[in-house]
Amino acid sequence: MRYFLLSRLRRNPRFFFSPIASISTPQSPSPLHPPPLSSPSIRTLHGLPPNPQSVNPALPSPSRVVQSFSPEETQTDGGDDGDGPMNEFLSRFVWIIRPKLADAYPALPKETLEAMLLVVCQKVVALMELGASVDDPPVDLSGDLWKTIVEVSNSVCEAMRRDRMREELKKYLHCDEVKEMCRFAGDIGIQGPMLRELRFKWAREKLEDVEFYRSLDQMREQAQNQERQKVLSLSSGTDAGSVSLAEEKVGASKVAALPQRKGKIKYKIYGLDLSDPKWAEVAEKVEEAEKHFVPEELQPVEGKCKKVDERILSLNPDRDDPAPLLAEWKELLQPKRIDWLALLDRIKERNVDLYLKVAELLLSEESFEANIRDYSKLIDAHSKADHMEDAERILEVMTGRGIMPDILTFLILVHMYSKAGDLDRAKDAFESLTKVGFQPDLKVYNSMITAYVKAGLPKQGEMLVREMESRDIKPTKEIYMELLRAFTKHGQVDGAQRIMNTMQFAGIQPTLESFTLLVEAYGQSGDPDQARGHFDHMIRSGHKPDDRCTASMMAAYVKKNLLDKALDLLLTLEKDGFQPGIATYSVLVDWLGRLLLVDEVEGLLSKIAEKGETPFEIHVSLCDMYSRAHQLEKARKSLKILEARSKLLRADQLERIINGLLAGGLLEDAKRIYDCMQSQGLSPSEPIRVALLAAQSIPRHKSPTRRGGK
Repeated sequence: MRYFLLSRLRRNPRFFFSPIASISTPQSPSPLHPPPLSSPSIRTLHGLPPNPQSVNPALPSPSRVVQSFSPEETQTDGGDDGDGPMNEFLSRFVWIIRPKLADAYPALPKETLEAMLLVVCQKVVALMELGASVDDPPVDLSGDLWKTIVEVSNSVCEAMRRDRMREELKKYLHCDEVKEMCRFAGDIGIQGPMLRELRFKWAREKLEDVEFYRSLDQMREQAQNQERQKVLSLSSGTDAGSVSLAEEKVGASKVAALPQRKGKIKYKIYGLDLSDPKWAEVAEKVEEAEKHFVPEELQPVEGKCKKVDERILSLNPDRDDPAPLLAEWKELLQPKRIDWLALLDRIKERNVDLYLKVAELLLSEESFEANIRDYSKLIDAHSKADHMEDAERILEVMTGRGIMPDILTFLILVHMYSKAGDLDRAKDAFESLTKVGFQPDLKVYNSMITAYVKAGLPKQGEMLVREMESRDIKPTKEIYMELLRAFTKHGQVDGAQRIMNTMQFAGIQPTLESFTLLVEAYGQSGDPDQARGHFDHMIRSGHKPDDRCTASMMAAYVKKNLLDKALDLLLTLEKDGFQPGIATYSVLVDWLGRLLLVDEVEGLLSKIAEKGETPFEIHVSLCDMYSRAHQLEKARKSLKILEARSKLLRADQLERIINGLLAGGLLEDAKRIYDCMQSQGLSPSEPIRVALLAAQSIPRHKSPTRRGGK
């Protein structure tokens, strides 16, 4: 564009000057005020150089056009031509200023506007290039026009700079370093708009680094040019050899002296600024923390100390005292805490009982530096080994030395006492936890519920389940099943039904065991209709009744003596392929034994023998049946089996045996079972005591032999 305009002016100088002579000043003022031809501000090349400040000193100097634009700063990838940036600047400049001239002079013809535009461009080029004063236009420009030219040139330079930055930014968006950081960010889960923002941020930082080093190069070139000019000025009139020598000295000095960088150096790793002073504080804290958890080096166990170490490991904890050998080992090695801990680890691998004994001795060792964790670990080890008395002794030693239990110690105590079934101490430890501000978790609640279940208080355990639900802690299926078993065992059918409903609300589908427990609970409460309803519901849910569930249903019918319904259920199940097992046959043996159907009972016994070993509890029914049927030999045979394992019998079972023996006239045997019951700490009921006294004082007549008797 520049060469086109200049060549056009050179070919036809009259093209510019003749139209301008006929221009008259517009009637209304405009943003651009080029003076008329007769104005003294229009001068030829033979006059003084342009000086817009003489008209209006507040207007910008034309030299600002040169200062605001540099071809090196607007270098683009458009080509290798050195005039490429200048041509791009002139094309943009002309594109912006042409409509401004047209708006300022709407009445001028197009040729005149083009001539004015040529003069403006030639003036701008003359100021931007050194040695261009030969081509300066013979017309001076007004101050308002120069102000507009400065604004347009600044906007063009800024636009070219932004375009150049945008083009260079595209390169760094795809460089290997930015790709690696983006890959790392994606691996740690940064995606979407945040990853895009970080990608542009890293590319801009990379571009800033390049711009910084590029500015260093420019500063170096400028400094070299200045030094070279100084050398030339100093060496004027000297020979060429001294000039070259001076230039070499200047170059050597510039190589040795690097430009000083302003500001603090920033070290960044994946966008994290590590030059912040806070990282120095972090490093000091890390160094202090490492002193606590970084283990020291172990002392080598060699020579005589090694032999003593082997003797310690071979000790028998039941008969040997490790204290003398520990004292000898200490004297030889002079151990620190880490050496004692290593010895405990070696002992624990060889013998756990010896470890517990040695660890307790080391609690009073000064060089061991025992803390609360050593006490709590030893208490936990004793509790897991079911050594409750030893654990309590260690706890007393700890408190006696002024070390009060902390949260971890209370947690161990809750689990230990719950496992041992000591409800009162478990409650104390649980309350201590809540007092220190600890919120019980699932494991603590599970231990406390187990303690209540073992104490026969499932309702208090259910209250803890409600507390868990209020705190958004979801109880496990095992907790629900444990409470369901406890309610069923104690015959609390309402509690069992509540737990069953709670499980369903919690999304836990009923299982065969849960249905069986519910049937058993209703059977014990004497409600066979409800038991049968849940039994049928279980079948409709897709569960096939097993031997235990069927036996529970039979026991429910036993409570109401509904033999016809029981047999009808058995026939229905057998049609569906069910085969009664030992549990079902045992219930039928007990039922028929109460009815003194000896032959039927013995037929069922043969079927039980085919299935497996006869249950021990079934002899309670047999002893009672044979005694009442006056088959005394068979009664004494079953009684002998029961007496051998009498500690396994409940109080109600022992009372049934006593009643059966009294009904069969076996007074001495009944009295012996009565004494055995008292020796076991079981209190006989008043009817049993009265019946035994009556049998001792009133002679009984022999009853006629029942069906099946011998």
